[in-house]
Amino acid sequence: MKALLMYQDRDFGNEEMPPNAADLIQDLELETLLRAMSVEDKFLLEVARKAVLASLHTQEAIFYRQHILADCLERPDVIREMYRIAVEALDRERKVWNWGTSTRYPEATLHRSVEVLQIFIELLKELRHIADEDGGRFQSEGLSRFFAMIARELDDEYLMRVEDHLRRLELRDGLLMSATLGKGNIGINYVLRKPAQTNQRWTERFQGWVEQRLGLKEPSSYFYEIADRDEAGFNALRELSGRGIANVAAALGQSTDHILSFFAMLRQELGFYIGCLNLRDELARKKEPFCLPEPVSIGSTVFSTKGLYDVCLSLTIKGRAVGNEVYADGRALVMVTGANRGGKSTFLRSVGLAHLMMQCGMFVPASSFRANLCDGVFTHYKREEDATMKSGKLDEELNRMSGIVSKIHSQSVILLNESFASTNEREGSEIARQIVRALLEMGVKVFYVTHLFDLAHGFYLSKMDTAIFLRAERLPDGRRTYRLTEGEPLPTSHGEDLFNRIFGVGDPEPVARSEA
Repeated sequence: MKALLMYQDRDFGNEEMPPNAADLIQDLELETLLRAMSVEDKFLLEVARKAVLASLHTQEAIFYRQHILADCLERPDVIREMYRIAVEALDRERKVWNWGTSTRYPEATLHRSVEVLQIFIELLKELRHIADEDGGRFQSEGLSRFFAMIARELDDEYLMRVEDHLRRLELRDGLLMSATLGKGNIGINYVLRKPAQTNQRWTERFQGWVEQRLGLKEPSSYFYEIADRDEAGFNALRELSGRGIANVAAALGQSTDHILSFFAMLRQELGFYIGCLNLRDELARKKEPFCLPEPVSIGSTVFSTKGLYDVCLSLTIKGRAVGNEVYADGRALVMVTGANRGGKSTFLRSVGLAHLMMQCGMFVPASSFRANLCDGVFTHYKREEDATMKSGKLDEELNRMSGIVSKIHSQSVILLNESFASTNEREGSEIARQIVRALLEMGVKVFYVTHLFDLAHGFYLSKMDTAIFLRAERLPDGRRTYRLTEGEPLPTSHGEDLFNRIFGVGDPEPVARSEA
């Protein structure tokens, strides 16, 4: 049995992390998002990290997860109950005494497998009950197929037959086996036999046993009794019984492992959707909007959104985060300039987070979001001064950019935040200009937040059809709205507003970062 709730044709868990995963986590503050999804559960944290960072690259794969997620959002109680069953199966299996994998005592292996399978059958019945009661209400291909598989493979006849076999394999009445004599009268071909059924009541069986012991009745079979202190005899008997049940124990052990792996995979794949439900609950509590995005096939240049906000910022403030409306279809370069502390870097993070969330099949923190798929998301953010650096900040920036260029592909997205601002305006602008042009020629979509006026204004004057210029809004009285509007780059970032605010010259407070 396979869950197949993350991919149509394979299991989840062997994803390759992108080479720049550490940079994405740091620059986009991804840990905040992952903690909200995991609610301090280490297992859910790892599942969320794998899923969010390992992007999907086809519309079909994304829609497959989106449809399952839509079902989960519609009926979260059923999904949480399924996840509880998977977790309970793994927890209870761990508590059953494990005799190890040694084949020296097959009887111990058999008894453990029987006990574990009895637990699993009990929980599989609960899954079957959910399939019967709620399976028909789910519309997605993934969950519909999952419940159909449960109903088909775990029908009543099958479950009754398995329970009957497990009762017999408890060997409460001993075991019946056969063997043949091989070369040198050594026993071979040991086979565990199914004992004959009898309709006798226990009183009749007990009376017959007494009569045989007293010699009043011919025995139907013969037996050999080992003395209490005959250790060699007991060992010989154990070895004989072990040969009889060895094959059965091995087969039952494999069955146990198979069902165990099913529950483990079910827990892992449902864990992603549980993380999404946890995040949805937190955003709903704050009345933040979210939507299932519209992924456009790779190779297009599409980016249109309404109400896009930084979900990690929202999760760390009391109010709601300010969203932005941007329509940049056909624009490969999005240049963002404007007032200091006006929401530029926050917008850049929201873009990166939205791309990652869309391409792992999640909802996106926006009222609407439509963007083309990309081969990868890359970030180049300014770093704080590091006392361990062996070279200057510009060298460090160039080295990091060199590493990105060696990994980036056509149809990728790169987010540049104050890149090359560690040198003078003229030098930094020229370096950035050449790098941006090379990236655009390569087919990379560029989002660039910068204070380098020479850089931004130079691109603006070139009147590129594939560029859009956004500016952090500043009200006439100096207040920030944390919204971006289309506009020509200005030669000032209004640093005097911060000076006035810090030193209390009388400039009014900024507009709140959150909305009512």
